[in-house]
Amino acid sequence: MDIKLTNGKKVITRSKEQYDANPLHFKMRGYAPVDTVKKEIKKVTARDLSDKIVELKTKKKKNVKTAKKKN
Repeated sequence: MDIKLTNGKKVITRSKEQYDANPLHFKMRGYAPVDTVKKEIKKVTARDLSDKIVELKTKKKKNVKTAKKKN
């Protein structure tokens, strides 16, 4: 029988015997059985998104001709 393990990003499949032999090995690497991991579903509102948007500043244009004349 196989068991599915996840670290939040990646899901791997290992045999149940292999997991039972080394549970600390998988826990140390951040893997836990998929059944025990609860997925948090968060509803996002437009207000939350607007708070996180950062407007970028425009870059100043350099005038190459005047820079060469100064030197």
